[in-house]
Amino acid sequence: MYTIIEDEHVTRVPPQLLGESFDQAVEDVARDTLCGRILDMKDENNHVTGKCYVISLIDVEPVGEASIVHGDGGVYQSIKYRALAYTPKMQEVVDALVISVVPKLGVFLRFGPFEGLLHISQIMDDRIDVDPSNQRLIGKETGREIRQGDILRVRIVLLNLSSSSVKDSKIGFTMKQTGLGKKEWIKLARNKEEN
Repeated sequence: MYTIIEDEHVTRVPPQLLGESFDQAVEDVARDTLCGRILDMKDENNHVTGKCYVISLIDVEPVGEASIVHGDGGVYQSIKYRALAYTPKMQEVVDALVISVVPKLGVFLRFGPFEGLLHISQIMDDRIDVDPSNQRLIGKETGREIRQGDILRVRIVLLNLSSSSVKDSKIGFTMKQTGLGKKEWIKLARNKEEN
């Protein structure tokens, strides 16, 4: 789910950026610091309601006077910002790219900045054979195959964004439900239902 977040942050502008426009330096440092990170989302009472991945800053507004700390050449500036953010949600359906096939485990998928595991038990109701030399999984009865580079429609069934790092996030998927799987499988199932 995409959302607009508003929050405050203290930005440290390094000495080498102080020769330029200070407001521009604050904005540049804020973008470098906040974009691409997982941050806490807070409600109007400042209670943490979840986590989100910051995609892009929309507005950056300096608040008050900047501060200098003895022994540090940088300048610290409080800011208010608005940002476009993405929050994966439990049971959300997403299209994801197969980035690797792992025998006896399943496939690792990437959607947006996140990666997660589609366990072999959550792929299909068919015995799955592994073809490690061709990096693919094959359904024994159906002949359906999944390989690196495929796009799969999956549902998020495990979600742990407990860290500020995308790499430390844990996300699990399923595609055993109707309307999930490779697009060719979904299209074939719809055609069968219509006929």
